[in-house]
Order: sequence, then structure tokens, then C-alpha cells
Amino acid sequence: MKKRRRILFLIDSLCFLAVCGVMLFVLFGEEYNKNTALEIKIMHVFFIYLLLAASRLTFSAYHRVWRYAGYNDYFRLVFSDTVAGLIYAVINRIVFTLPVINNLFDQSPVLNFLQIFSIFTANCILCLVMRFLYQHVRESENKVKNDPNKINIAIVGAGSVGVLLAKDLISNKYSRYKPVYFIDTDDSKVGNTILDIPIIAEDENIDKKIKELPVQEIVIALPMLTREQKAQKYNLYQKTGLTVKLYDYPLESSVGEKRTLRDVRIEDLLFRSTIECISDESRNFYTGKTVMITGGGGSIGSELCRQIAKTSPKSLIILDIYENNAYDIQQSLMHIYGKKLDLHIEIASIRDAEKIDEIFSIYKPQIVFHAAAHKHVPLMEDCPGEAIKNNVVGTYNLTEAAEKYGVEKFIMISTDKAVNPTNVMGATKRLCEMIIQSKKDSKTDFAAVRFGNVLGSNGSVIPLFRKQIESGGPVTITDRRIIRYFMTIPEAAMLVLEAGAMAAKSEIYVLDMGNPVKIIDLAENMIKLSGLTPYVDIDIEEIGLRPGEKLYEELLIKSEELDKTVNSLIFIERDSCPSREELEEKIKYLSEAVSTHDNETIRKSLMKVVPTYHTAEEVNKTALKSMEMKLAEEKKCSSI
Repeated sequence: MKKRRRILFLIDSLCFLAVCGVMLFVLFGEEYNKNTALEIKIMHVFFIYLLLAASRLTFSAYHRVWRYAGYNDYFRLVFSDTVAGLIYAVINRIVFTLPVINNLFDQSPVLNFLQIFSIFTANCILCLVMRFLYQHVRESENKVKNDPNKINIAIVGAGSVGVLLAKDLISNKYSRYKPVYFIDTDDSKVGNTILDIPIIAEDENIDKKIKELPVQEIVIALPMLTREQKAQKYNLYQKTGLTVKLYDYPLESSVGEKRTLRDVRIEDLLFRSTIECISDESRNFYTGKTVMITGGGGSIGSELCRQIAKTSPKSLIILDIYENNAYDIQQSLMHIYGKKLDLHIEIASIRDAEKIDEIFSIYKPQIVFHAAAHKHVPLMEDCPGEAIKNNVVGTYNLTEAAEKYGVEKFIMISTDKAVNPTNVMGATKRLCEMIIQSKKDSKTDFAAVRFGNVLGSNGSVIPLFRKQIESGGPVTITDRRIIRYFMTIPEAAMLVLEAGAMAAKSEIYVLDMGNPVKIIDLAENMIKLSGLTPYVDIDIEEIGLRPGEKLYEELLIKSEELDKTVNSLIFIERDSCPSREELEEKIKYLSEAVSTHDNETIRKSLMKVVPTYHTAEEVNKTALKSMEMKLAEEKKCSSI
């Protein structure tokens, strides 16, 4: 037994002897003391002590860290003592009345129920009091030692999550924060205290109240809030001029998820709440399967790896040309799963048909997620040949290998820029969709998943704006009128997984992404979120549209052009499917154009094989009349 446990056991023993001494020798009356021999009293004390010790050890009452004890720890002690009391009551009633006991002692009076209850209850209460005192003293020591260096915070939400946060901060002597107030809308709580922390009411004057209180930061501890509700809370509390943080609390246990206290991000406020669009049935589809993810080190690819790892696949193969990203996701997965996950990393280019064939022959994947692609619009305008070789030829190589080695399902990641494309990147992704569509007669189920911009992905606008704000500005936007659709990385990954489970017949799956967002609103709100004022502290400069960039992306959900699926958020686009022969002719024609190394020739050839490809200048002339631009004006994103 460890030293701490031995000390606690000794204290409990002294408490027990004190209780028994008072109860048996003083309080049980003159008649009991007169008629009860000393050895009988000792025997009662011995049996009670033995049963208490045995019960507490059985129920691990001495394995608690009482400095951080909570309800369950105290309940365990009470429960173990109750069990010991019930057992002793039976022994006292039966064993002490047996003839053998009467022969051993001159007399053996039985303790009545009230006496037994008194002994065990008094002993339990005394032990609980000692533990309460110990816990209180240690917590008081922490408060005295650390108060001067802590940041006073007000916790918005006096519910279970907010109280848990307060307990964690109080008990952790290394915490930077000290909760000094709870803020809540529940009238039954207002005016009371929790953990000696007063609860004040949230009303229209809360910002003025807080300014008069010794509060330095505000933490919103309400994990059930929607995006709109979070924005409202932030709008209310940012008026105080104080830093506002969020307390992330996973509502469902999941591998790798943990509680975090963090700054509010633009993703929390400006966009809709993340939508759970994958079913348990779809997740279970990947259990026990060999899954390959191309571009597995990228933003979408790495999230797919994390989601697939949770489903307990037979094997997970990550294929990527960039070894640094592949290494990062490898280390992340190994840290979480260790040897439980059969993980393989392959550094290779999807352009290399021979290497791709070799990798497929070794692993024989059952499911392939194709996320590898060149995606940056301006760069691909300057290098159209590279976009075709990587996006188009690379996709073709993968689909050929998938059919050759009997892949069950092949899911390609596409983009909203493939809809009536105005740039090389979008046109190549539309051609990749056509490759998928041409495989309708294949034994392999091919599908493409199309969605808009992904928040926080490599090269996306939010990391760019954040860096510009941190450096003091200006924030640069291409055009004040420009709009885009956005979704989170987890949403994108879930859509892909759901589509993978239901994929069949070379279909293109589309997610309902909600309303478009004006980029100028995004820039202004990010500046405000940083505690600055747009056009005063940080300027916003308009630098002009880049080559191939249009003012809006096509509205993805047009009911007259889509079929519904069992998932209300996922649709299937109806489109004509090119034949294999037509598709191969297109790729051959493009390959000949790429061999000329003339960008204009390559671009014209791409327009010929992708009939919906038009120049951005042509489309932008009528942009303001589009349904998408009108919708962005009618339903502007929330201002912070």
C-alpha cells in the first residue's frame, strides 16, 4: 500500500476508534455497559473494523485521489460503508446468538438496529468530513498561491459543461484562468452560487455589467449552440471589448477528440453549423476493408484518413507525392492508433502509370478515394499542361488500375469549379468527372463528389486573410462583388464517405452547401474577430480578378437537374455520359496539345473537349444577373 493510502487508512482507523469509544462505552446507556463484558465490546469493535476495512478495499475506496474527489468518489465511500453495515447487521443478529458464542462468553448481548446504524453512520460522516476538510485546504492553498497570476474569466453557461470547466480550472494549479462569475439566462440559477462563484443574469445590459466587474476574459461554455446562436453570443459579449473564447466539449466520445479552451474562429460564426451527413451504416461499410487514399496528406485527404481510421479498416494505404504531408498524417495516426491500424505510406505520382499499377498489384485495395490533384486556379492558368497531366491523365491512370485489379468502389473528389468552368483547373476537373461517367459499364462502382471551397484547407482564403491581419494588413480581395460557397473539412470528408458507401453507376454526388458567402463580408468579419476595426486598423484592398476567376460559383443544388438520395443533403446530378471511346479520344487529343508546350494551344484544346468551358471574362459580364449573386444579396451572412 502506498504511503498516501497508509496515512489515509490510519486516519480512518483513528476515526473509527473514536466513534466506537464514544458509542459503545458512553452513548449506549448504563444498562448496556453494565451487562456487557469488555471482551464482548472488543469483539464488536473487531468485527465492525474488519468488515469496514474489507468493504472499502473491495470497492477501491482507498484508490481515490481525494484532492480532486467528486460526487462519485464520495458515493463510493458511502456505498462501501453501507454494504459493511448490512453484512454486520446479519452477523450480529445470527452469529452472536449461537450457543457456541454463549459458551465462549458469559453473555453476548446483540446490538439493536439503531445502535448499528448509529455506529456506521457516525463513522462514515466523520471520514467524509476529514476528506472534505483535506480537499478544501488543498484547494484553498491553490487559490492563495496562484490568484495573482491568473486571468479572471466569466463563464457563459452555468450548466454541466460550464461547471465542469470551472472545476478543472480551480483544481489545476497550473491553469492561467480563474473563474470569478457564471453568466446564465436561467432565472432559477441567477443570484445563487456554484463552487462559490456567483451567477449573474444575461440580459441586454450584460456588456455594461461586465465592464464594472473584475473580469478580463469571457468563455462561452455552451457546446449545443448552433452557428447562428454562437454568432449572437459573440455579438453580445464582444461589445465588452474583452477577449471572447469558446470551450469545445465533445458531446460524444470519439478517438482523438478532447476538451479545449480556444479563441473564437471565423468558421464558428460566419458559416452554417457543420452538418452531420454520414450515417452509422455508411461508416460501418468501411470496416474490415482495404482502403487507399490518393493525396492522403492534403487537407481533404488527411481528414479522410482520420475518418477511415475510426472505422477499423483492414488496411489503410496513403498515396502522396509530397512526403512531408504524408509523414505528418502518418505520425498523427500512429500516435492515436499505434499498431491497431495497418497503415502503409506510398510516395508516388499518379502520373506514373507503371508505379500506380505496381502499388495496386501489391495492396489490391477494395475502396479508393482519389483526392490527389492540382487545385490552385491562378497557378494552373499559367501551367495548363501540368494541370492536364496531373488531374486528367493521373485520374485516368488510377481508374484503369482500379478496373484491372478489381476495386469495388472508386470515389473521386471534384469541385464546384467544374460546373460551367471558366478556368483550366475547373475544366480539368470536369474532364475527370467525364472519365468517371464513361465507366458506367464497369464492374467497379465509380463516382465523383462535388463541393465548394473548404474552410481552412491549404491555400484557402481564410489562412491567407489571417496571415495578412497578423502582419498588420492590408487584407486583399480580388473583387468586392465576389461570392463563394463554403463547407468545413469534416463535412467534405463525411460527404465523400457517404457517397462512397452508396456509390453506383458512375454518378456525380452533390452536397447542399447552403447560401453563398460574400468574400468582402468574410474579410470584414475576420478583422472584427481580431479585435480590430475594418478600414481603420486594417485596410481592405481590391486587387482585381485573377486569370480564370469568375465572380460566382454555380449554384450546385438545382432541383430540376438533380435526383434525390436517401440522404436529404446529398443529390445526384443528371448528365449525359460520354462513351469510353469518346473519352479516350479527348485525352489523346489533349495529350497532343500538351506536347506542343504552347499554353494557348492547350487552353483552346481543353475548351474543345469540355464544351461547357468558357472564359471568365465572358461569364462575368452577366454575373450580376445570376441567381447566385442575387441570393448572396438577399441572404447576407451574419455580421459580427
